[in-house]
Amino acid sequence: MEEEDHQLLLPLVEDENICLPLPINVVSRYWNVELPMAEAIDSAKKYSDFNGSIIIEGIELAERHGLSCKIVHSSLNELKKIIDSGIPPIVILPGIPEITQHASVITGYNEDEKTILHYIQKGNQEGEQQEGAIPQEIFDREWSEEGKLMIIISPPDILSKITLENDSKNKSNRLCFDSEKQNILQNYSEALSSLKQSIELDPNNSTALHLYATMLNQQKSPDCVSFYEQSFKINSRSYLTFNGLGNFYLKTNEFEKAENFYSKAIEINPKRSAKIYKNRAYLREKLNKNSDAKEDLKSYLKYFPKAPDRGIIEQAIREI
Repeated sequence: MEEEDHQLLLPLVEDENICLPLPINVVSRYWNVELPMAEAIDSAKKYSDFNGSIIIEGIELAERHGLSCKIVHSSLNELKKIIDSGIPPIVILPGIPEITQHASVITGYNEDEKTILHYIQKGNQEGEQQEGAIPQEIFDREWSEEGKLMIIISPPDILSKITLENDSKNKSNRLCFDSEKQNILQNYSEALSSLKQSIELDPNNSTALHLYATMLNQQKSPDCVSFYEQSFKINSRSYLTFNGLGNFYLKTNEFEKAENFYSKAIEINPKRSAKIYKNRAYLREKLNKNSDAKEDLKSYLKYFPKAPDRGIIEQAIREI
């Protein structure tokens, strides 16, 4: 590591699988642990209808091959300390439009330029690692949408020497990732059980509260509202929580409440999702706010130019 610019040199890795996400493969290779892709491919068979990445599967694969893991809600200062200790952290960040979230390996930071450096999958022409720089302020703002979740994977002897700000919350956070796996497998009772246990371990875990509320929302239970509210009281920048409340009130035809929560989500991150604009356009038309509805439909197409319903939306814009 070059101390003057706080950068870690990570290996170039291209292999990935839904059960071996690229960030986990990169960090494992950094520790000279080559995770068997055949094992990941075998695990992926039970997720044949799923297109995303299942982080906990990658974590469990890394652990089966000698690495250890902790998942915590962190801070920018702690992130930098982890990097300076020679460990490349993985963070959860908002996804690009129509992708809910993504995991990213942080390779370093530059104090002079106030930037955070992300791992980029492809190297330069010389085959050297490249980093993508993002302004520190923007990174911190976007990271906060996901509760500043950080995943640390390293050899056990190294991880055991690290004291984290929220070390005691590791098990609660891990249960959140496990619940997502169970949800994908449609093991809904197991997913709910994991989240209940997570909340019991840490009643202030905004991630667990949000995920639990989301599952209740999927079941059309009004109980989801109180859990969403608890979540955003802890993390007032939880885009997904405000969006979830908007979705609930849209389904119950409480359009003014839905509009309010959709607008709060958009205020946090106007570019995160195109669908939220289409939803808000629908309810705004119901509220006779036709001009606002038209602008929302335009925003939907702006952020989702290849939308499969583009023709229908363009016609709706002309007719409103």
